[in-house]
Formats: sequence, structure tokens, C-alpha cells
Amino acid sequence: MDSLYFLIPVSIVLVALVIAIFLWAVRSGQFDDLEGPGHSILYEEEQADVTEATTGSSKKVPEKKTP
Repeated sequence: MDSLYFLIPVSIVLVALVIAIFLWAVRSGQFDDLEGPGHSILYEEEQADVTEATTGSSKKVPEKKTP
């Protein structure tokens, strides 16, 4: 019976710790989108340069400024 006086508070503290860690993980976005980063490699970037898509070069062509 004396061991219950020790084990019950210890188990309550452990449960509180697990709940706190779970809530931290939810708030920090650990469970948001599990499949999105894996599928994002299949899509092109939205702001990809036209020359990069056709030639494979990442150099951007400077725009001509007209006065």
C-alpha cells in the first residue's frame, strides 16, 4: 500500500509530461502535412524562369529598361 503513495503521483507526472510534449508537437506543426513534402518534388516551382525550364540553366536574363 505504501508503494501506491509513490506510484500514483509519479504516474500523474508522467501523464502530464506526455500530454505537454504532445501539445508542443501539435503546436509546432509536427503533424501538419505528412505527404506534401514527398509530393512537392514532383511539381515545378511557380516562379521558375523560362530559360531555366527550356535550357536547364539557372541564369536569369536581365530585363531591358526603357526610359
